[in-house]
Amino acid sequence: MSSVNNTNDPRRENKIHRYKASPSSGPMDDPTPDYMNLLGMVFSMCGLMMKLKWCAWVAVYCSFIGFANSRSSEDTKQILSSFMLSISAVVMSYLQNPQPMTPPW
Repeated sequence: MSSVNNTNDPRRENKIHRYKASPSSGPMDDPTPDYMNLLGMVFSMCGLMMKLKWCAWVAVYCSFIGFANSRSSEDTKQILSSFMLSISAVVMSYLQNPQPMTPPW
């Protein structure tokens, strides 16, 4: 504030408070990467066990979303395992049946 007090200044000195950030336990947790990793693993297992190619491709898509939304401080082993499981589901489904994917509808 200025040391010169203006009589037309509508601000009240006793109402001015300095901002204090509330103590928090870190950044807000976004559950999207965790959900996408879990969903990717479920679709990977469906693609591997049931030989459904579209499940394997959805697993790759989910693992990419999980990787893109994850923070650098998160566990990279879980993200990498989800991604590798989805890639292996795609590879194994095309090795067992090399025909192009038929739409599920």
